[in-house]
Amino acid sequence: MQLGMGQELLEYARDATAPSAKTLSATEYRCLACRLTVVLTDALRVADSRGQRIPDQEEASEDA
Repeated sequence: MQLGMGQELLEYARDATAPSAKTLSATEYRCLACRLTVVLTDALRVADSRGQRIPDQEEASEDA
């Protein structure tokens, strides 16, 4: 669900910042930046969580 929302927001952000896009108001850009911040925070949290489950290479070779 988080990846899907992130993908949709990324597509919107790309469209909104394309050279041919209509200019958004400062409030709209701020809202976009806030939403991107939330999605990036979620993505980093998921990546960190997954990274913690991957065994360290040195520990894995010592256990073998």
